[in-house]
Amino acid sequence: MKQCPAFLLLFSCLIATQLLFGQTLDAGRDSLVTDELVIRPIAEGVYVHTCFLQTNDFGKVPCNGMIVVSGGEAIIFDTPTTDSSSAELIRWIEDRLHCRVTGVIATHFHDDCLGGLNEFHRRGIPSYANRLTQRFAQENHAPVPQHGFDDQLQLAVGSQPVIADFVGEGHTRDNVIGYFPAAHVLFGGCLVKELGAGEGYLGDASVGAWSSTVSRARAAYPEATQVIPGHGIPGDVSLLDYTIKLFAPYR
Repeated sequence: MKQCPAFLLLFSCLIATQLLFGQTLDAGRDSLVTDELVIRPIAEGVYVHTCFLQTNDFGKVPCNGMIVVSGGEAIIFDTPTTDSSSAELIRWIEDRLHCRVTGVIATHFHDDCLGGLNEFHRRGIPSYANRLTQRFAQENHAPVPQHGFDDQLQLAVGSQPVIADFVGEGHTRDNVIGYFPAAHVLFGGCLVKELGAGEGYLGDASVGAWSSTVSRARAAYPEATQVIPGHGIPGDVSLLDYTIKLFAPYR
């Protein structure tokens, strides 16, 4: 993929979020737009944070994470790609949303999930991940999440539950998804593709399992109304159906 200049990539990301959320490009109280980080609300108590990762094969790639807030607390799925962007994200949550970040969950071991994890640790924010993610992060000399789980993790944000769930292999052997029942929002991470996307990076993938794994995610959370992919524009459950179809030939 030909690399886009940074300002063009940022502008295209802003246009996409404007069309999706029906908002202007002016960053108000519930939005943030900088050269390194974009934050937009997607549902009550749910925000998408988008940062950028320079790659050899795909150029500069926008990478999504999820923020859920309730009762003065916030939990983040996936860190920004750098410690400086993580610091900016945490400051914005504290200053604009007046919430304390009580945890961060890495959905797999790649840099677009835990590249900025050290900043969370420096601030004393606990981190969580699949035990395989911990192992793979250590093997790849990446920041290692502190607390591991095997199948499913449930934390509280304020009085509301938030779930991290390993439903099977796909983009990686360790990838998990996130779900916030209060808003019916599913964070698919890199397991889920935006509409029209290609297969993307397959270097650590279990392509034969991918379609079945997303089918299990769809069945496990039938009440989900919005889905956030790891890269690209969020949407509804049609993103799950698209991803299932995309990888079905590998079954």
